[in-house]
Amino acid sequence: MAVSLHYSRGECPVSLPKANVFFARQTFLAVAVGLVSLAVSAQYPGQVTKKSKDAPPLRSIAVLEWTGDEGKPKNSRLVPVTVFDGQALQDGNVYLARPQPLALAGEVEYELEKNGKSIGLFDIKNAGQEQGSWVGYGAWKPLPSATAKPPAPVLDEGAGADDDKPVLHRKHPEASSTAGKESGSDASTPSAPADPDRPTLHKKTSAGDPNNKTASSDSSSDSGSKTDDSASDPDRPTLHKKDSPANAGAAPASDPDRPVLHAKAKPIARDEESAGSTDPDRPRLKRGKYSGNGLEVLPSLMGLPPDMQQAVAVSDAKSKPEHPWDYAWANPADAAKMKDALEVMARDALGLTASPAPAHVVRRTATTNKARPKLVAPAPPVPIPDEQFRVFELAYGSGATAVLTAHTDGPLDKQKFVTLVAQPDLYGNVRVLLKSVTDGSHLDDTPRMHLVDAVDAMADNRGELLFELRGATQRQFALYRVLRGTAEKLFVSGGGSFTAAN
Repeated sequence: MAVSLHYSRGECPVSLPKANVFFARQTFLAVAVGLVSLAVSAQYPGQVTKKSKDAPPLRSIAVLEWTGDEGKPKNSRLVPVTVFDGQALQDGNVYLARPQPLALAGEVEYELEKNGKSIGLFDIKNAGQEQGSWVGYGAWKPLPSATAKPPAPVLDEGAGADDDKPVLHRKHPEASSTAGKESGSDASTPSAPADPDRPTLHKKTSAGDPNNKTASSDSSSDSGSKTDDSASDPDRPTLHKKDSPANAGAAPASDPDRPVLHAKAKPIARDEESAGSTDPDRPRLKRGKYSGNGLEVLPSLMGLPPDMQQAVAVSDAKSKPEHPWDYAWANPADAAKMKDALEVMARDALGLTASPAPAHVVRRTATTNKARPKLVAPAPPVPIPDEQFRVFELAYGSGATAVLTAHTDGPLDKQKFVTLVAQPDLYGNVRVLLKSVTDGSHLDDTPRMHLVDAVDAMADNRGELLFELRGATQRQFALYRVLRGTAEKLFVSGGGSFTAAN
């Protein structure tokens, strides 16, 4: 039997069996549900994807600041800079903050590096905020050293008779048991001492021993003598047994003036005496050791002291071999040539150019009428205060990358700062890749660039230059990559006004 389906417009009869009609309805419903679920999944933006096993672990870069000696600082703190998640550099000050960032979570360990070499470890104990930024506090620990294992004892394994090497022999259990039996059998029969004048120790016998009649008689005689002595001397002090608890506080009747110690009465709580237990929420003062605010390591380093030192700190689950960043010059004269060229540029930027040499003095002699110019020695170059010059090899087989930082003396608002990053070209001339010049009155607009060190921020065996951008009221950290004759800015922490610094 067939069922006819009619449409409202026109004659369009369709004949289907009942089973086919039911199947068509279910198919329509399944397609409709599938379209709705597809639309809902398209509207959901956050799909959870499973990371592959080859995904690189997180790598955190920070800066340890301290005062005092290296390894034993007086005050210290750790400032997070960036976290590499395998794809991009994230801000270490806000990455996964709950509320402290992941880079400052408890028990996180950092490896301290100086010029690519490990100088110690730093364990994070707790974290706090200073001037709106997170910092970590902890302890500086030395690097673990491999301890030599003690040599194993040499046992007798049937060595030859001619071997002079000392050998330790193990005691056999059968010999020990036999020796114990023999000693036990001989214990009952005392042996005569070889030396009659040698003192001998005897065991103490109990009072119920029948063989101890002499000792008991001696003790009774001694006690009798003691009793007689005490009776003959009435002023001799006598020891009495401790009385029962009921009579502990009672004084003997023979001496009414003897002082008596009484039991300590139970103290009455002052808060219960005054207010009783009517207010359960009333605060109560208790004795005990002050626990502070619960921080294991209290904040110690505040502000930016002039004697503050800095070092790079790296935290990574995978251990990597050390990568020194110093550049080895084939000719030491090339290093002096590059330094002299950068110092000339730094003096021009800081306004420390030497005064012009005086005019040559013409001197005439009596014998000849010819004028002979007097030779005048050139003026020595003006020294540059607080000059720092370092040369890096940021990748294996790459060329030299020189960094020079300096500033003038005087009050902060009168000081000038300069930072130069340069490389030698094919002809040995200096080519400047990055130049930053500022003064103390414009630090909020153009910060001072202070070199911290080189660091491998993305675990690709290539170093980046880590600078501190210090302004008048704030500071940030920036990473620069030197590649193909350019200094590219990779990352700036904080996201403040210094992000546009060149």
